Amino acid sequence: MDKLRRWLSGQEENEELGLTAQVLDASTLSYSTRVKWFVICFAGGVLCSILGSALLFLPNGIKLFAVFYTLGNVAALASTCFLMGPLKQLKRMFERTRLIATLVMLLCLVLTLCAVFWWHKKGLAIIFCILQFLAMTWYSISYIPFARDAVMKCFTTCLS
Repeated sequence: MDKLRRWLSGQEENEELGLTAQVLDASTLSYSTRVKWFVICFAGGVLCSILGSALLFLPNGIKLFAVFYTLGNVAALASTCFLMGPLKQLKRMFERTRLIATLVMLLCLVLTLCAVFWWHKKGLAIIFCILQFLAMTWYSISYIPFARDAVMKCFTTCLS
């Protein structure tokens, strides 16, 4: 029916481009399906982060902590793709207001794993995990109107 409607309105599209757009756009899923997968993915991310924190106290637990904590953050970040769609998510992530927070967050995700597996610096991995948390928090509050302003005002009030 949509194909007929597009043809009648003169907006006939290439068949492959339409399919690609449908695959990349989560809006082709029903609302309840998107919410379910959001909850599953987000809960999996939280579970990975908690599991990573619990594994921190085992021998060689810093590696497991860094991996699970990073996986948890990636899963939590990916969960929003189910709500708004992957393309819209990427566009919003790299908007001018979120660009620095997004880049710092992605950089910290990569640097955490580098510190653990290539550089073998446990302390650096912990620092990058803390920076991951801060960058993810700053990125997350960017979606709440005026939240960054409120946090900055509270922060400057506490310092003075």
